[in-house]
Amino acid sequence: MTLLRAHPNTLVAVALCACVILAVRSDPAWTDTAVLTGIDTLIALSAGLSFGQAGILSMAQGAFAALGAYAAALAAIRLGLPGAAGLALALAVPAAIGYALARALIRLSPLATALATLALGSLVDIVLRGWESLTGGYIGLAGIPGLGLINTPLGYLLLVCAMLCISVFGYENLMHSRHGRALNVIRHDRARARADGVDVNAVLSTALALSAAMAGSAGWVYAHYISYLGPDSLTTNTSIAALLTAVIGGAGYILGPVFGTVLFEALQRFLPAQEAQGLFYGGALVVILLVARQGLLGLAATSWRGRRRLRPVQAPASAAV
Repeated sequence: MTLLRAHPNTLVAVALCACVILAVRSDPAWTDTAVLTGIDTLIALSAGLSFGQAGILSMAQGAFAALGAYAAALAAIRLGLPGAAGLALALAVPAAIGYALARALIRLSPLATALATLALGSLVDIVLRGWESLTGGYIGLAGIPGLGLINTPLGYLLLVCAMLCISVFGYENLMHSRHGRALNVIRHDRARARADGVDVNAVLSTALALSAAMAGSAGWVYAHYISYLGPDSLTTNTSIAALLTAVIGGAGYILGPVFGTVLFEALQRFLPAQEAQGLFYGGALVVILLVARQGLLGLAATSWRGRRRLRPVQAPASAAV
């Protein structure tokens, strides 16, 4: 049995979160921005798991986050359940739907899978808008209670950072496990994985379920932090943004979605117009696909390996004449 341990990516995530907390803790506006960026990072990290590791081009990460958010909000408002119970539902509901969806779609081509997950996002949007007695319809759900002692932006930032570090820790240990090694083989050659006795359908379905649960946890925090949910809160645009930032940062690297999201959230400060942001996202994606198909972290890793390969070998001192 492999013991869980903190690998380098987890340590980097902890250091990054600590730097962010120290930098913004005294400014409420920046603290609020950091909380929302952390939520977006969790959704992007879920897209990195589904696409970068499992090879499933999911356009439903925003829908999974919305399902988790509404499950938690309804548990708190209608049933009076505590935040912990809401978190359990926010993890379980998207995970169950993600697993069932993957089992049904796993044999389809990547394009067909992307369209099917996009259709799921549209279906979730229709249900949220149309089922007024449950979801509030176009009006949404207001008055979602907070999480007890966590009632300040700084408290939510600490919570989001803890969840992000835990997610990276679990993600990294997953990729070092038998399941992660099976995912790696499947991503490169499904026929070989089947020949090696890997249950491809079960492994990929589990990966998408874990990805959906991660997105659902982001929705849980979002619902309690904003205290309002509407059909426009977590949409298909959320899925597209998460996938774009994961690809640009490096979806095949665990921390790629993290750096991609942080970078683009920072750059958005200089692009206030919505149209300019869309053009920037599209242009950046085209450039990344042309210059660095493995994302920014992939480009950095390739450059680092190239420099080490070209570094001159130093002769030992004893060999000097």
